[in-house]
Amino acid sequence: MSILKRFVSYYRPYMAFFLMDIFCAVVLSVIDLSFPQILRWLPEGLFSGSAESILSALKWLFPALLGMYLVRALCQFFVTSFGHIMGTRMETDMRQDLFNQYMRMSFSYYDKNNTGEMMSRLVTDLFDISELAHHGPENLLLCSLKIIGSFVLLLRINVPMTLILLAVTGVLVVFTVLRQTKMQSIFTENRQRIAEVNAGVQNSLAGIRVVKTFACEAGEEENFHTSNGRYRKSKERSYMAMGIFHGGSNFIQGMLYVAIIVSGGFFIAHGSLSYTDLAIYALYIGIFITPIGQLMDFTEMLQKGYAGFKRFHEIMETQPEIQEKPNALPLTNVKGDLEFRDVTFSYNEKEQVLSHLNISIPAGETCALVGPSGGGKTTICSLLPRFYEVDSGSVLVDGHDVRELELKSLREAIGIVQQDVYIFAGSIRENIAYGKKDATQEEIETAAKNANIHDFILSLDEGYDTYVGERGTRLSGGQKQRIAIARVFLKNPPILILDEATSALDNESEKHIQEALDRLSVGRTTVVIAHRLSTIRGAEKIIVIDEGGVQEQGSHQELMEKGGTYARYFNMQFEGLDIQLDR
Repeated sequence: MSILKRFVSYYRPYMAFFLMDIFCAVVLSVIDLSFPQILRWLPEGLFSGSAESILSALKWLFPALLGMYLVRALCQFFVTSFGHIMGTRMETDMRQDLFNQYMRMSFSYYDKNNTGEMMSRLVTDLFDISELAHHGPENLLLCSLKIIGSFVLLLRINVPMTLILLAVTGVLVVFTVLRQTKMQSIFTENRQRIAEVNAGVQNSLAGIRVVKTFACEAGEEENFHTSNGRYRKSKERSYMAMGIFHGGSNFIQGMLYVAIIVSGGFFIAHGSLSYTDLAIYALYIGIFITPIGQLMDFTEMLQKGYAGFKRFHEIMETQPEIQEKPNALPLTNVKGDLEFRDVTFSYNEKEQVLSHLNISIPAGETCALVGPSGGGKTTICSLLPRFYEVDSGSVLVDGHDVRELELKSLREAIGIVQQDVYIFAGSIRENIAYGKKDATQEEIETAAKNANIHDFILSLDEGYDTYVGERGTRLSGGQKQRIAIARVFLKNPPILILDEATSALDNESEKHIQEALDRLSVGRTTVVIAHRLSTIRGAEKIIVIDEGGVQEQGSHQELMEKGGTYARYFNMQFEGLDIQLDR
């Protein structure tokens, strides 16, 4: 019922279209049912008189029939065009709602789900739902009216023959119900298999440079061959099921004609049925059987649409792990005081990353986090903008628990520059202004200058309008990094997170980027994660994170004099280099 309620809710904005579509379907049914009755009445009525009276009747019969079928044509036009338009708009609304739901999902959701599968639900599934949304109510009403109407009229012609017809139709209904369950499971499997194909394609194409670097094209082709083959087999099973269904239903429908011809001949032989009534009866059989065939086709559409909408409904019913409280407070006048108070966090029950962590970072201070990979440094920075929820303890900004704050205002106050920079397909201007769509050209250029990328941009033929390619493939790592820094400069947040922002760059790029980062950090609370310890020697506070907790903290000089973990890391990093260590 919850699935049905959600499905019906998408009709509400288009109720005028829906009601007109239903009205036109009713008119179509009435006209189709009335024509055999007109044929039955004419020989006994208008055409039973003299030639003069027949010709006189034709003068008004012709325009009446012409008008009737003109109305039918207009109704058919509305059902075909505006009915599909209504379905398309509903599909668009569902797709927008699904995309919005994806945007609401927490990082943990994306950790567990594949992008290709999500795209499959966003595109492929919703097409079948659109067809069901348009044809579903219309077909059910139109076919029901035709079946019931023709059945009543058939009863008026000959009751015993109609009861025989009803018995054969009952066999058809039972056959249809038995096949539906089988077809539903197969169509659901189809959705899962095409989602696997999409996921494989997305994974291979997104990592195409790695694929080619390791010469693994054959392996990727084999993986795709496997998933593509599973989808093919699933489709073949669905077509076999459809073949059995349509073949069986067509046979039973043929038995309807056989039953009518045999029983009609029997009743004519006994004088209880006229030849004219048998002819009219045969016309109504066509009207009776055609909607039954349409209902057979509709069951296939229903199974596909239901399988797709069920997957859609599952996502819409999924609650994001990170949810904003109804009375959440906006974060205003941000100073930048940060505190992690007795924080414990794990990605799952078996993978505890942080245990009773306590860190305090005063406003305007630069704090560096160092330690081995997997120690929890990036996790700490992910908890600050509330990308993940702590298991226990609290993360505070200016004394406010982040769980009590509006997510938008919290994340607007934080700028992040990561090692793995994401550049959107589009122009350099669009990428720099991503967080501030209404930024002026002057603001964009100022941000680029601060990020040491302005001169490079001007050297390009199209300047700020240069297309960077998917994920910025036309740019070097250092250029992408500086565009990401310019993006943060334009955002101008009071809190800054630098997550290994220079670790994968050459010395020249690192020099330019480090200058930009130093400029960016002025006047902001800055949290730096760095493996190159030479880049953080000027930090007011350095915290060594290991095994989910704080091992030691202090300034560079204090930690070097202490001779602990940090001093060991620093000496290991510069061991063998002919430099004078500043202790």
